[in-house]
Amino acid sequence: MAHWMTDGDRPDDQIELAVKTRPKTQRPPMYKVLMLNDDFTPMEFVVHVLERLFNMTHAQAIDIMLTVHRKGVAVVGVFSHEVAETKVAQVMELARRQQHPLQCTMEKE
Repeated sequence: MAHWMTDGDRPDDQIELAVKTRPKTQRPPMYKVLMLNDDFTPMEFVVHVLERLFNMTHAQAIDIMLTVHRKGVAVVGVFSHEVAETKVAQVMELARRQQHPLQCTMEKE
């Protein structure tokens, strides 16, 4: 049975400890959405996808598209698991509809 004590009943370090052990809420893990380079998807299509699905400006989209082109991959956003999954599915669906082999994946941050 817990016994309620006043501050005078316990040393200061125990009071401090009681405060420090309060459970902390953890933020959910975040996921990076990655776009992968290929030799067939037109650069304009990649820019369009980045503007439409990731709300990027034209300049931001061009910058990311060039990074994908030069480095083979680029992070296009960081989201909760559900949002990242949805974004990947949207990119893949849009690419499939236009018959482009564009690949998009996600990985834990």
